[in-house]
Amino acid sequence: MATGALLPAEMLNSGCFCSSLDRDALRQALSDDLDSPELFELVESRCPYLFSSRPVFVSDSQSARIARVIEALESVISMPAYRAKVLADAPEIARQDPGGAKGVFFGYDFHLNGGVLALIEINTNAGGAMLNAVTAKAHRSCCLSAPALAAAIASGAALEDSIFKMFEAEWGTSMHQRPLRTIAIVDDAPEQQYLYPEFLLFQRLFERHGVQAVIAAPGELTFQGGVLRCQGVAIDLVYNRLTDFMLEAAVNQPLRDAYREQAVVLTPHPQAHALYANKGNLVLLSNEAKLVELGVASEVRQVLLESVPPTELVTADNADQLWANRRKLFFKPTAGYGGKAAYRGEKLTKRVWGDILAGNYIAQMLVPPGERINGTSANPESLKFELRCYVYHGSVQWTAARVYQGQTTNFRTPGGGFAPVYSLADECAKAELDALGSKSSESLNCCIGNCS
Repeated sequence: MATGALLPAEMLNSGCFCSSLDRDALRQALSDDLDSPELFELVESRCPYLFSSRPVFVSDSQSARIARVIEALESVISMPAYRAKVLADAPEIARQDPGGAKGVFFGYDFHLNGGVLALIEINTNAGGAMLNAVTAKAHRSCCLSAPALAAAIASGAALEDSIFKMFEAEWGTSMHQRPLRTIAIVDDAPEQQYLYPEFLLFQRLFERHGVQAVIAAPGELTFQGGVLRCQGVAIDLVYNRLTDFMLEAAVNQPLRDAYREQAVVLTPHPQAHALYANKGNLVLLSNEAKLVELGVASEVRQVLLESVPPTELVTADNADQLWANRRKLFFKPTAGYGGKAAYRGEKLTKRVWGDILAGNYIAQMLVPPGERINGTSANPESLKFELRCYVYHGSVQWTAARVYQGQTTNFRTPGGGFAPVYSLADECAKAELDALGSKSSESLNCCIGNCS
């Protein structure tokens, strides 16, 4: 997590006031994808801050560093020694063979602040990929050349294509010979979920490729005669958006039974969560002695120790020390998600601290997120951003930013939400910035021209 000089992309994030989200283009993209104008109105009424008004910039060198960290993490997680150690303490269902499915939409979340890069966590049912495909089509940044902008817009359709191929791959790697026919998108009370519009986008994507798709709560599933059904339809594959990662709730029993009997392809599945997303794994991945014990190569250890913030489990033995150092720490439940019940140490009260000690928490070294300017040059406002890399089977499909205010990403911030990430050639962008000389910050909205 070494620091360095301010990079060109960081200068743009702090000085470019270009508002590039085209609402008409967004309306058109959502209408095209659903063949209905109602989705745009649904987004506007339910989640008006879902899409950021500005892009986020990342230098090519920073993108390369992120790719190296993901590669290093994937190499460790694939090691038999790592898998044996993690799964030994996991629930029984996590040790079950998932039947070939890799798990869709792993989300590698990073804080990138100048020369500091930190992996904050990994999620296994990371939402937003389809929404990012839409936002790619709706930004009209004057910070990109015409060819680069055309490529950025086209990338949304390419992402959608890769998403469907990923689900086909999950079906195929599970040793099924016939084509995928039916998918259930499953979450608790799906129509009440904040990202319900994305479920509709997924449903339409699957149907465009000839796959019947239903959106359902787990209570709508039945499992009889070796067949999982939903709304009378036999289900081949379940796209799992549940946060009951080990399928422990009684309402999830039909899905749990079908998974145990390998009567359905479940993705992501309990084993994926145990190996990737349990926050307790960050203790192992940030500890050199533990990595050495696993047999991790020295060059891989170096990448991880530079990029995974030091993390430890909260226990009665270290409670006093952690409380004394709490202002430098961030506390998260090991099975947490979406920033729920997560706390910056400086905000802790004694009551909350008691809840942390009674729960199963980690303490992670606090690494500030990056910042993205909002407002105008006359009235600037600084927002935070976090990068999310969507990864499947070790390969990065897409990198997006989530722009926000507050303690965690929240989609409640005017000007915030999902933002496209534009990667810039370091030296070219720097030359363009240097050429600006004494021009006003407002001029940064066109500063990189044909450099992209």
